Amino acid sequence: MRRKPIYVEIPIRADVNEVWEKTQTPEYHEQWDLRFSSITYLPKKSEAEPQSFLYETNVGLGLKVAGWGKSIGTHNKTDGSKTSSLHFGTDQKISPIREGKGYWQYIPDDSGTTFLTQYDYDVRFGAFGRIFDVIFHPLMGWATALSFDVLKRWLEKGETPRTQYLRFFSVVGITLLFFFVWFYQGLVPKIIGIHPQEVAMLSQLSSIQGATAKRMVGFIGLLEILIALIWLFYRKKQHLFALQIFIFPALTLATIMAQPSSAVHPFNPITFNASLWVLSIIGYFLSIDLPSARSCKRTRKGVS
Repeated sequence: MRRKPIYVEIPIRADVNEVWEKTQTPEYHEQWDLRFSSITYLPKKSEAEPQSFLYETNVGLGLKVAGWGKSIGTHNKTDGSKTSSLHFGTDQKISPIREGKGYWQYIPDDSGTTFLTQYDYDVRFGAFGRIFDVIFHPLMGWATALSFDVLKRWLEKGETPRTQYLRFFSVVGITLLFFFVWFYQGLVPKIIGIHPQEVAMLSQLSSIQGATAKRMVGFIGLLEILIALIWLFYRKKQHLFALQIFIFPALTLATIMAQPSSAVHPFNPITFNASLWVLSIIGYFLSIDLPSARSCKRTRKGVS
């Protein structure tokens, strides 16, 4: 079955000319579009010619994908809309994309502008490339949609793309850290190792002893692994940060009550939980009104 083209649409409370400027000017475009690190327009002999450009995309670890593109803008249609057709590609083998085509469309309405894109591309590496594209294609759609919402917030609220991406990826990093902390604390000392200190603290705080205490520690470990998975899949991260702002002081108090001597241990629960508590506060404020790919429509009207 043939793969569907990538389609992304978002309403923006801004004039169509303002949206056009932020998307067709290279120094603006490269700020908000996650798919491009730099865009350079090449000189052209006349306005009627397609606008050729070169682009670069940082893929991490010092690697870059460089490519070429051509765009043709259609201005001043009778309904006030604008369209920019695009042809792009790269010869670099590191890129799964060989060549593609698409368009951007700007439709004015009473509340501003509906900005949308549709594009598709050919992959390289034959059957292996098509298999890899099962993952890569949704990732490209997500990056496009996230970028569109960053543009929308830039035009509507004035927050620069750099600041938005800094907040977004900081929250991603903190989320992955909390996933690791909860997963490790649940799996290693409570299920794999069943550390004596874990059993002793539970016994001090309750009447549970012996083998029953060990089983209970394992059950608590499973709950912590569940919390780790919630960190990965629950979308409203601000709720989790808020919950942890109350949880970590309670956990610290419970640990000190169970084993007062632990307060003088190296890497003790006071300093450990205080660090996580501060990170939770930082994450809470960073996660307020984050850009999101879910703000965009991903299917064209009348297409199922």
